[in-house]
Amino acid sequence: MNNAQEAAAILVERRQTGTQGDRLPENYRPTTIDQALAIQAAVTERWCELEDDSIGGWKCLLPPENRIIIGPIYTRTINSVAPVALWPKPQNQGLARIEPELVFFFGQDLPPRAEPYTAAEVDAAISRTHMALELINSRYSDPSTIEFPEALADGLVNQGLFIGPQIDNELARTASEFAINVFHGIDVNDHHGKHPNGNPRAPLYWLAEFLRTQGQGIVAGQAVITGSYAGVLEVPLNTNITIEYAGLGTMEVSFTANS
Repeated sequence: MNNAQEAAAILVERRQTGTQGDRLPENYRPTTIDQALAIQAAVTERWCELEDDSIGGWKCLLPPENRIIIGPIYTRTINSVAPVALWPKPQNQGLARIEPELVFFFGQDLPPRAEPYTAAEVDAAISRTHMALELINSRYSDPSTIEFPEALADGLVNQGLFIGPQIDNELARTASEFAINVFHGIDVNDHHGKHPNGNPRAPLYWLAEFLRTQGQGIVAGQAVITGSYAGVLEVPLNTNITIEYAGLGTMEVSFTANS
């Protein structure tokens, strides 16, 4: 096995068991974006082989300076029916960590080709938009101690995705800001939702171009999230939760701990 495969074996085992551990051994540890992407690809290959799975979607953002934000979301970790099983917050097993997002489904392939895709072509390939929650978990016991390439190699703390109700495509297209209200029991938490890139579709245009240059492309049926509107939220397990995106829609969800 090469270094990327050795690193992937460690990260996949942690994904499968919901465990966390130290930084990767130094001789396997990525220090560049290219090394991180090689490990991320090896994680995908190993996970999909062991779990009989596939890439069901992607997470992405417009890349900040000297970084790229991309991670695969595996089909078996995408759910649309509650209760949703997940690995809870390590420091408090009674909490789930989630990020409120919009998810864009592609109804057409955007395969690799010589010429770049235009924004209009990407828009035309989108079939529908839904409310969504990214499910958050790191494979490192202390994520604050790792360098960015290590986080990228591990898929940027994604452990899955919850798909909520469908919303109007045109409303979602310009949904740069909206209030987010989270209800559970007698508790109500209000958040000012703001997309980190302003335009929630802007990362899609970057993703289509990045995957084109990597010889992958986007596959019809895949779901893409493009950034949290309120960072990471923590909600209780085994509790009915209502999340409202003001002016867009409302979703009902609950979470249980993986066993």
